[in-house]
Amino acid sequence: MSEKEIPLQTQALYWYHTGERTASSVAVLQSLRRFRAADSALRRRTQEEMAMNETDLMALRHLIKSAASASSVSPKDLSAYLDISSAATAKLLSRLVKSGHVRREAHPRDRRAQVIFATEEAHRDVRSTLGPAHARMLAVAESLDPEQQRAVVHFLDAMSSAVRDDEGVR
Repeated sequence: MSEKEIPLQTQALYWYHTGERTASSVAVLQSLRRFRAADSALRRRTQEEMAMNETDLMALRHLIKSAASASSVSPKDLSAYLDISSAATAKLLSRLVKSGHVRREAHPRDRRAQVIFATEEAHRDVRSTLGPAHARMLAVAESLDPEQQRAVVHFLDAMSSAVRDDEGVR
C-alpha cells in the first residue's frame, strides 16, 4: 500500500498527534515529500544524462553560480564547499577536466595557485539538461500571486531550518 493509499488519519497517528489541524498539516508534509521524490528523480535523470555523479554536479553548480557572481573558486574552496578531501577534489577535477566541463587556470595574482571554471560546454550541457524542467518550475512559481509566493518562501525557509542538523546543511 502506497503512502497515498494509507488513510491520512492513520498516517497522522503514526508520527503526530491527532486533530483537524494536524490532518491538514500532514497533507502539506505529504505534498512536500512528493516534491522531494520528484526532485530526487530529476537529479538522478540529470546524473544519468550528463554521466556524472552527484558530487560532480554539485561542483558544476557551484562553479556556475560563482561565475555568475564574478567569484573565483580554487580547488581548496571547492573542497570546502563540497566537504571532501583535497585528494577527492583532485580526482573530481581530473574527471571534469577530462570530460570538458571544467578548465583550470593559473591564479591571476599567485601563479602557483589555480582557479577553476565551468566551461562553455558545461554551461550548455546544464542548460540543455535542466532548462526544460527549470522553465516548468518557474512557470509554476510565476502562476502564484505575490502573497502565495511569500507564503511558499516562508514555509520552505522554515522547513529548511527545521530539518538542519546542529552543524548546518548546505
